[in-house]
Amino acid sequence: MDTATLAQASEIDFSLIALFLRATLTVKIVMLLLIAASFWSWGIIIQKHLTFRRARAQAQAFDAAFWSGEPLDEHFARIGGNPASGPERIFVAGMSEWQRSHRQDGALIPGAAQRIDRSMDVAIDREARELNGGLTFLASVGSASPFVGLFGTVWGIKSAFEEIALAQSTNLAVVAPGIAEALLATGLGLLAAIPATIFYNKLSDDSDTIASGYEQFADEFGTLLSRNLDA
Repeated sequence: MDTATLAQASEIDFSLIALFLRATLTVKIVMLLLIAASFWSWGIIIQKHLTFRRARAQAQAFDAAFWSGEPLDEHFARIGGNPASGPERIFVAGMSEWQRSHRQDGALIPGAAQRIDRSMDVAIDREARELNGGLTFLASVGSASPFVGLFGTVWGIKSAFEEIALAQSTNLAVVAPGIAEALLATGLGLLAAIPATIFYNKLSDDSDTIASGYEQFADEFGTLLSRNLDA
């Protein structure tokens, strides 16, 4: 490789901003989409981490209060119509159905246990949907971003070869900038996909664990109410 070509190549700016500015409009759009997806993913990751940490703390506090020996009616009256956590909303759903299942003479309407279980199941499903909100986007980013980046790379390489044909030269100064710009799209795709995939798996597991705790509480609470029904 001659000295003139090396000197010309060394003068080319290969910074990320310069590569972005030299890219074609299509590749720029791909890069901007991947950058936006990455920032959005990190926003969801941070928000879900805080939400799950708060949900675990609320579940521990509720369990301590529920099993403290306080009568269920008093516990229900203290929470009132404004439950502040998932376990409280599940408890309120069960207790509300329990109270509605009593006739004016104090007797229970048949099928009370099944209705209470269904009420709590609906509340659990609602809480699970809220816990999983946003995780679908992480899964989509994790699976689609590499292909979006690859599309940008293919398009960029196509444009690079067109520039080579127009310049009628294959020296480093002509080839390197276009290839570097094209590969930047793949790098951004991986940068968006890898954290999204890792944290999607972790957050999904955390969500399932919290939801399983809700289901365990509902089973224990249902068993407790069944004893009262049998009595």
